[in-house]
Amino acid sequence: MNRRTLIITLGALAVAINVIAGTVVSSLKIPFLFLDTVGTIFAAAVFGPFWGALVGLITNLVLGVTSGYTAIPFALVNIIVGLVVGLLARRGGYRFGPALVSGLLLGVLCPVVGTAIAIGLFGGLTGGAQDVFVLWLKQAGSSVFASAFLPRLADNLIDKVLSALLVYYVVKNLPQTLLKPQTARKRVGRAA
Repeated sequence: MNRRTLIITLGALAVAINVIAGTVVSSLKIPFLFLDTVGTIFAAAVFGPFWGALVGLITNLVLGVTSGYTAIPFALVNIIVGLVVGLLARRGGYRFGPALVSGLLLGVLCPVVGTAIAIGLFGGLTGGAQDVFVLWLKQAGSSVFASAFLPRLADNLIDKVLSALLVYYVVKNLPQTLLKPQTARKRVGRAA
């Protein structure tokens, strides 16, 4: 299998993982988890920022069709996930340190961008469980941004760190021949 075919195949699988995991977690109403970026993180960690961003974009386009149009604007958040993880992984590989740093960074960056989108397009309410806290904070006198941001921050810190570390353990245990088929061929060629 050539490299591009591998990337496209695993990229499609990553989109499916995002959609299925995100839908299941949302249906089960598991607090503090989304798991809708696990595939994006995987694609970015293994294949780089471009492929991660593309998986993120396609994920939200699919969710826009299957779950509702409100998912489409949040593609920007998923694209940022792919870019951040891909760039951090490119610097030194997707080891534990970069995985943890990317999870923490995304845990703050994603709710900032998501909050701006939620406020700009939907007045801060997106129909999720967080809306209860958003309304409560607004009634308590917090600004619209703080009311929409704080619940997203708590959820995203837990979700993104957990997702990034989950992908780290998956990538760590993948056969290197799957990740870098050209390298495996070079080793075989040298041994012959």
